[in-house]
Amino acid sequence: METRYATDPEGIKRLTTEELRNQFLVEKVFVPGEVKLTYTHHDRMIFGGATPTDKALTIKLDQELGVNYFLERRELGIINIGGDGFVVLDGETYEINHRDGLYVGKGTKDIQFRSVNAEKPAKFYLNSTPAHHKYPTVKLDINKMTPLEKGEPETLNERKIYQYIHPNNCESCQLQMGYTVLGKGSAWNTMPAHTHERRMEVYLYFDMDEETRAFHFMGQPEETRHLVLSNEQAVISPSWSIHTGVATNNYTFIWAMCGENITYDDMDHVEMSQLR
Repeated sequence: METRYATDPEGIKRLTTEELRNQFLVEKVFVPGEVKLTYTHHDRMIFGGATPTDKALTIKLDQELGVNYFLERRELGIINIGGDGFVVLDGETYEINHRDGLYVGKGTKDIQFRSVNAEKPAKFYLNSTPAHHKYPTVKLDINKMTPLEKGEPETLNERKIYQYIHPNNCESCQLQMGYTVLGKGSAWNTMPAHTHERRMEVYLYFDMDEETRAFHFMGQPEETRHLVLSNEQAVISPSWSIHTGVATNNYTFIWAMCGENITYDDMDHVEMSQLR
């Protein structure tokens, strides 16, 4: 598990492109046959990918976290963006097919990830945050979700928002998770931009072809920076930073939030005139 330490807004003003990428961007999230995780000290979120092929994969982090097992003091969110698969929790099997999700409550000891077809492996995207209470594990079926529809074609931000780990679907301590699909011909997400002073986020950009690039904008409104991402790359978004993006073709992104509350629309809007 790789560790990324927390940063303040002053600290990024003089970073080179490479330094900025090293601090906030995770270029490789899914590695066949591996569980690959990143620990950010921004609200102590752990995120990454589990990509099982011919063998089951498991998460074994205890000494790194000072606990006896991974979810002893944590909760976990999962969305599968690959082939069909299974997640086995303390011996109970959940069928998690393409675009299905799963909320896993605190106290779950044994976690295994399996693919139905090793040639088309599942890609389980994972987000985990500290938890103070055990809530029930809930399968989140994409076919039973009604997305929020936001934006307009005229502003190039028509999109559908699927809320997976959200009070509408299941209880959690602080983790929220879902994904946003851009409409045909739309390119901008979350514009006008905003910040979450009380929460941080991590984004995974995916459903992009080989040549598509996403430009993720970050930084304080008066001092913006950008990162260029290709398919299935993730970016850490601190609470003091805006987060908005545009791409050269259609794309989807998974958002995961944690912090002081679980109010989805708790955000500090940024006027267009503030952006620099």
